Amino acid sequence: MKTRRVYSTHDVEAAQHALQAARQHGVENDDLSLVARGDIELQQIPDDRKEARTDMLPAVARGALGGGAAGLLAGLVAIAVPPLGITLAGAGALTAAGALVGSWSSALMGSTVPDPVRRTFEEQIESGRILLVVDAEPEVLDRAETAITAAGATPLPYDAPSLPA
Repeated sequence: MKTRRVYSTHDVEAAQHALQAARQHGVENDDLSLVARGDIELQQIPDDRKEARTDMLPAVARGALGGGAAGLLAGLVAIAVPPLGITLAGAGALTAAGALVGSWSSALMGSTVPDPVRRTFEEQIESGRILLVVDAEPEVLDRAETAITAAGATPLPYDAPSLPA
């Protein structure tokens, strides 16, 4: 399983040097990304290097679970009230509808929540620092870390399992 580490650099040029050092020590090109303040990203960072993940997919899963549970509960309550005339199939339909509405509404909210790296290092990003995000196997990260720091990047206190793409 890949691990994510984050490094801070003072400008885009230093970030590019650190990125190149990581590549030379075995980190795959697709496992490297940069995070910066919006104006810096727009002007100086190529699109294929931008880290743009959000909390959308985990939010969809949580919404489906919560909405499905609420729909199931509503369906079971409706079955218990005979004048409503809801059958087991109706309860299943309410469960599916609840899961759908929960997924949709959670996805909308989750798409606006920035990824954990942006949330954790918001102050660094806003001060103009450029973050290098590296997702790789632990052995590759250990091998590349010395070269990344020698290129001018400072390791930040972030060492977590990589999020799926």
